[in-house]
Amino acid sequence: MIAHIVQSTEALMSNFLAEANEIQGDLVAIRRHIHQEPEIGLDLPKTQAKILAALDGLGLEITTGKALSSVTAVLRAGKSDKTVLLRADMDALPVTELADLPFKSQIDGAMHACGHDLHVTMLIGAAKLLVKNKSQLNGDVVFMFQPGEEGDDGAGHMIKEGVLTASGRKADRTYGIHVMSSQIPTGVFTTKPGTMMASADEIHVTVVGLGGHGSQPHTAKDPIPVAAEMVSALQLLITRSFDAFDPVVITVGQFHAGTKANIIPDKAEFQATIRTFSPENRDRIKIEAVRLCESIAKGYGLKAEVKVVEQYPVTVNNDVQAEFVGKVAADLFGNESYMDMPHAIAGAEDYSRVLEAVQGSYVFLGASVDQDFTKSEVNHSPRAMFDDAVMYRGTALLSELAVRSLSEMV
Repeated sequence: MIAHIVQSTEALMSNFLAEANEIQGDLVAIRRHIHQEPEIGLDLPKTQAKILAALDGLGLEITTGKALSSVTAVLRAGKSDKTVLLRADMDALPVTELADLPFKSQIDGAMHACGHDLHVTMLIGAAKLLVKNKSQLNGDVVFMFQPGEEGDDGAGHMIKEGVLTASGRKADRTYGIHVMSSQIPTGVFTTKPGTMMASADEIHVTVVGLGGHGSQPHTAKDPIPVAAEMVSALQLLITRSFDAFDPVVITVGQFHAGTKANIIPDKAEFQATIRTFSPENRDRIKIEAVRLCESIAKGYGLKAEVKVVEQYPVTVNNDVQAEFVGKVAADLFGNESYMDMPHAIAGAEDYSRVLEAVQGSYVFLGASVDQDFTKSEVNHSPRAMFDDAVMYRGTALLSELAVRSLSEMV
């Protein structure tokens, strides 16, 4: 009996890989069509229309979002009460594409610089393969096509609109793939148990003083040096108050004050991104950063208006599911096509919200166009390029994860 199950699983994996390879040409055409018309934020009508056209005729139960241009599709197998959710983000970035491609963006100021066009296409491919192999499914599959990952919390919106219970019950497992234009060898998958990506929040600080003439600073309350001291003090805070093995990153990306060299302004403003790798430090830094800025301002007789803008939580993989993803990837493509991720990265993801609610794992897929992937432009660069030859691999992995996870839960 055990031998029969092993043989069936091996045959199924071989079929998915071969079938994904057969539709690779179609996937490339879909991806490049999406790439040429990138859309930003939560309202992505053209991208949504392309997804709906690609899913047409598959017999899926499809709903679209109310507050955003999402697509949720349900494949019902009806063999159990289990559900697996597969996710892809849809949105582009406000970047003007400089990559020299025949299918480069036709929209000024918008580009798929983070590979979400590949994510959408791989999930479309998985939908096609799983519909074709519906008899192999021991449960239902939800396909989550999500706008607004790049700072608009599309996952949060979709969760509010019921994506986690789209099959009629809460999803039991979830998986998603993110391509990388550099840092990972092309075609290689990598993930890790536990924390995989950081949380992301922002701190907005306005230091309120009293303006005056630059020649007479003693008659004013200059907010600029006080704000500058806060910027430095925040770096001391994270290096002297937080464990180096559970780090905190604060980067000031905006600093604005004044109109002319000899005028002391009434106020100075700066904004910073905050990255943490544990929920505990995320909660702690938000309190201590506010306290620090307020106390520095008070010490100089000024006032600090400090606001923390919460964005995305820490992306945490379920330990068992991360190991499961690694095993399935190695089974499908060989041990050389999977490597353990050595450490978490400081990027952030709203898929973290799904992983907070459902056991699962995120996985990266190398998609560099260069032989030396370490020299490729990184995600978000206007020159970033992604090798769409890897898409059949992502499609096959998502399909296999759905089938095997549902089989193991029954």
